[in-house]
Amino acid sequence: MIRHQKLGRIELNVTDLQRSRRFYEDVVGLQYVDTGSEGEVRLRCDHDHHSLVLYPDQAAGLRCAGFMLEDTAQFAPLLERLAAAGLTVEEVPPATCSARAQARAIRVFEPLVGAMLEFYVPAKDSARPFAPTVTRIQRLGHVVFNTPDAARAVAFWRDVLNFRESDSVGDFITFMRCWPNPYHHGIGIAKFDRRCLHHVNYMVTEIDDIGRALTRLKAAGSDVVFGPGRHPASDSVFLYFLDPDGLTMEYSFGMEAFPETFPRAPRRIEPSPLSLDYWGSTRDPRCFTGAGANAVPVTEEARS
Repeated sequence: MIRHQKLGRIELNVTDLQRSRRFYEDVVGLQYVDTGSEGEVRLRCDHDHHSLVLYPDQAAGLRCAGFMLEDTAQFAPLLERLAAAGLTVEEVPPATCSARAQARAIRVFEPLVGAMLEFYVPAKDSARPFAPTVTRIQRLGHVVFNTPDAARAVAFWRDVLNFRESDSVGDFITFMRCWPNPYHHGIGIAKFDRRCLHHVNYMVTEIDDIGRALTRLKAAGSDVVFGPGRHPASDSVFLYFLDPDGLTMEYSFGMEAFPETFPRAPRRIEPSPLSLDYWGSTRDPRCFTGAGANAVPVTEEARS
């Protein structure tokens, strides 16, 4: 049975690398780590080596979502399940792992959400103290994928990758946790007409961080597109905003935690005007729609 630790890293393609770096450092509150061999910029929001990687590209979008496994023993059952599902796995070269402070990593393209996924274990002693700057980010929280094939995607993440369902809002979105990580969701799968990024979440330490963020985002000219509000499913206080490429980001505070054994059953929340926000805030149409399609491997592009 595969045991995950958490969502550990997100890679984004951005159209203006320096503009995006300034935004994620000065406005979102991440810390610069280093620049990689392809010109990518690595940043972090907690004690991990890095949490976000920005790649220069002509089109913005999700490049890869990385999930930290509990230990190296998890690779064997994961590889077995991926092979049984007919997916091709790429072993990340040791030199690349070393540059990323990883002990081992594999990558696989998941066609249902249309995204590259990475599963990895960090190198020993790669963690280090993190000093918050403009906001007290606690951790990288979750990523939500848009896909027209949401029901099959939920089944894949549940039955193959061993994620657990927490709640769903009608057929619109399903929230899943990186079992046995206790937090309500590490991923979400949303029904949409394109395979693209829905949003990336950063959890903050106190509710005051949400209020201060609202002021800071407005001063920086970043469009706030939903909130502040409170999600009925996870009980999180939230604030959604757009990055320079129009990708949706979220700050949130608080989240339901599940025990590893005997958790409550998943709930189906019927869609209503308040099913996404107890407080009834108005959502901007640009929220959750992504700036472009997810990055697709060349082999998949050639096959389509």
